[in-house]
Amino acid sequence: MKNFSSFKNSCFLIVCLLVWQGCSQTKRTESTAEQLSEFYELNDFATIEKFDTHIHLNTDAPAFIHQSAKDNFRFLDIVDDRPFGLPMEDQEQIAQKQVKAFPDRVAYATTFPVKHWNSERWEQETIDHLKDAFSHGAVAVKVWKNVGMSLRDKDGKFVMIDHPRFDSLLNYLAKNKITLIGHLGEPKDCWLPLDKMTMKGNRAYYTEHPDYHMYLHPEYPSYEDQIAARDHILEKHPDLIFIGAHLGSLEWSLDELAKRLDRFPNFAVDLARMPNLQHHAMTNWQKTHDFFVKYQDRLLYATDRAVNPDKDSLEMKTLVHEARLRDWEFFTTDTKMTSTGFEGEFKGLKLPREVVDKLYFKNAAKWLPAMGLKGI
Repeated sequence: MKNFSSFKNSCFLIVCLLVWQGCSQTKRTESTAEQLSEFYELNDFATIEKFDTHIHLNTDAPAFIHQSAKDNFRFLDIVDDRPFGLPMEDQEQIAQKQVKAFPDRVAYATTFPVKHWNSERWEQETIDHLKDAFSHGAVAVKVWKNVGMSLRDKDGKFVMIDHPRFDSLLNYLAKNKITLIGHLGEPKDCWLPLDKMTMKGNRAYYTEHPDYHMYLHPEYPSYEDQIAARDHILEKHPDLIFIGAHLGSLEWSLDELAKRLDRFPNFAVDLARMPNLQHHAMTNWQKTHDFFVKYQDRLLYATDRAVNPDKDSLEMKTLVHEARLRDWEFFTTDTKMTSTGFEGEFKGLKLPREVVDKLYFKNAAKWLPAMGLKGI
């Protein structure tokens, strides 16, 4: 009987040991899985839902939308009041048509004309125009750089975004929780001679559009004037949801951008200045990486891609896919890379998965609440 009791005790100890080993193995497996899932990989690209918050559709051809579906992208089509390219009214028609045809893939931001700025009825007519756009699917409003850089009042003075006549419009947007996207001012390169600019793309753009090359127009408002006017409306309208396009025109300095993000909780920025971000990564990788981690709730993926009718659809699809994949590589890996925007080599940021999820999707839902975006 004594031997049998010893046998039972031995069996019990063996079972306990096996259970303990199994639990330990499970914990090690779970820990390994957690480590593996902390970062995305390049081949995760197509499986992750993404949102581009800055696109310009200048055609009603669906090729770009079909490619976006393949790449698992939704996007915001933005209408501009610009003096070149497709007129604002035509942009709006295309946007409304595509929102109706592809409601799960396309959202759109309307804008407002300023050509009748000096009319006494401009404020009310503008709000009426926006209400009509919202009834046809618009989820945000864009204000373009003509405010501050070309619009003048009846006395010939430049009209900045903090002009009192904008207050009723901004109050209306804030009250209704409708996001204002602001392309106000330009990159700091705009105030430099062509040969002193940091980015090759800026040299090309201002060569083609000298009217907006402020180095040639010292009589125009300065770069500092543009930033101060934008900061002023953020201060005056703390309930306004505001997305600064192109890193809020503070692309040249992560420190200056951080100051505004710290000062204005209603301020986020889109990332449609990718070469500048990559240049920051080249000059100070750790600082750039840490900036993204610290301000992960305030940054939205964006490209400012123009989709034009003169592009071959197959070529366009290939270019779009490859560009998106390069951006994904920059954010998710630490691969050594180069850019067409400047000379030199930089390393990808390899951001944590939770940061990437916010950049590519969750922040779009947060900062564009009128979309009612699902999937978060």
